[in-house]
Amino acid sequence: MKPGIHPPYGPVVFRDRAADFAFLTRSTATSDRTVTWEDGRSYPVVDVEISSASHPFYTGTARVLDTAGRVERFERRYGAREKR
Repeated sequence: MKPGIHPPYGPVVFRDRAADFAFLTRSTATSDRTVTWEDGRSYPVVDVEISSASHPFYTGTARVLDTAGRVERFERRYGAREKR
């Protein structure tokens, strides 16, 4: 790596306010706001809209679309196409 061209890489807290969940990791993301972490040190905090604690895929609340039911409903409503 060339020195002096990369952003600083250090500890950052990412916080999901919707799920009241935060995790400490290393990143190049920066913030003017700080938060005191469990170890007593102060780290920059970045608020995120979705994390693994609030995403439907990870929480098990994801909905599965029934595409076959949609086609059948469309055919009932508008009639099925005749085969040629």
